[in-house]
Amino acid sequence: MKNFNPADNIQDLQYFGEFGGVNPSISDSSTYTFLSAKTMFDTFEGNMEGCYLYSRHSSPSNLYLDKALAAMEGTETANVSASGMGAITPTLLQLCGTGDHIVSSRTIYGGTYAFLKNFTPRLGIKTTFVDITKLAVVEAAITAETKVLYCETVSNPLLEVADIEGLSKIAKRHNLTLVVDNTFSPLSVSPARLGADIVIHSLTKYINGSSDTVGGVTCASREFIDSLKNVNSGASMLLGPTMDSLRSASVMKNLHTLHIRMKQHSHNAMYLAQRFEKDGLKTVYPGLESHPSHEIYKTMINPEYGFGGMMTLDVGTLAKANELMELMQAKNLGYLAVSLGFYKTLFSAPGTSTSSEIPLEEQTEMGLTDGLIRFSIGLDNDIERTYQMMRACMMELNILLS
Repeated sequence: MKNFNPADNIQDLQYFGEFGGVNPSISDSSTYTFLSAKTMFDTFEGNMEGCYLYSRHSSPSNLYLDKALAAMEGTETANVSASGMGAITPTLLQLCGTGDHIVSSRTIYGGTYAFLKNFTPRLGIKTTFVDITKLAVVEAAITAETKVLYCETVSNPLLEVADIEGLSKIAKRHNLTLVVDNTFSPLSVSPARLGADIVIHSLTKYINGSSDTVGGVTCASREFIDSLKNVNSGASMLLGPTMDSLRSASVMKNLHTLHIRMKQHSHNAMYLAQRFEKDGLKTVYPGLESHPSHEIYKTMINPEYGFGGMMTLDVGTLAKANELMELMQAKNLGYLAVSLGFYKTLFSAPGTSTSSEIPLEEQTEMGLTDGLIRFSIGLDNDIERTYQMMRACMMELNILLS
């Protein structure tokens, strides 16, 4: 990790707007003109650097953001998309076809799980879901048809940690592509530096940070991104999950405060996790020594950005979880809402929300209990005050008795 600071890489990028503005100009255009027919032809063939064809393919605004996110992740280039799923699905479809096989973490975002479990089999692509923390189990699931290892750096919602370096060694041994969704841990972890081939984010979450934009990105080699955008065979080009230029410009502005926000998210989550664990609540947070992967995660993170802003508490039953979330919202402690990375704390019961696509028996098998609440901890200035208010809510509902 030495000599690589993702926030510095973002900071070192500097663009001038069309009229000298300190923000790059927004290209609010769906199509672009050419001074000659030959240039148009050459651009269609992919032979004209710096020429724009049609915004579904690329636009100046999107390419600015592409470059910044590639710098953040340490990849050759990137391709932004209209949503996180708009990055995940074309990436996997570009890598796999009929007869191919994927080995995936069992605990992943519900939409990704549904795509792999319910949709890709219609295209002849099979997936085996495994405990990603057990490398021997991962390797045993690989077949002659396997093309991809897929995981999340920190899994949604159970906060299991993937040993990216270990998975990379397995992937290289079997000539597989390691795809890592890094949505929960931007800046904290740099998967490409640990051996991941492709890094994906839902920009909707921490990177944008204001819950007003939906977006995604695939960070990878230039060869792979070019294949995604190929006019004849590229999954991103042909399926069309294009990010709007205005949204791209909005994300670009927010990206420059990500390092400040991630430090505060991580600080606040660590503080609450330590206090609630001491109170006797079943608390899961990668920064706690009690987390099964705490030691390995310590070796993976860029320490100044901490262990992230995601935490879970198990309060016993779904009824108690719902009562607590409703009371916390009434006390202005945050919002009963899906998603993450907002300046206010967001909380939800994932078994009945973001992971509801996973069948109940599989939720039980992986340890996703009814009473589990997933917290995206916000940017509160006085986190002790927040803790005391949350604790008072728990005592009112007899979740904490003293």
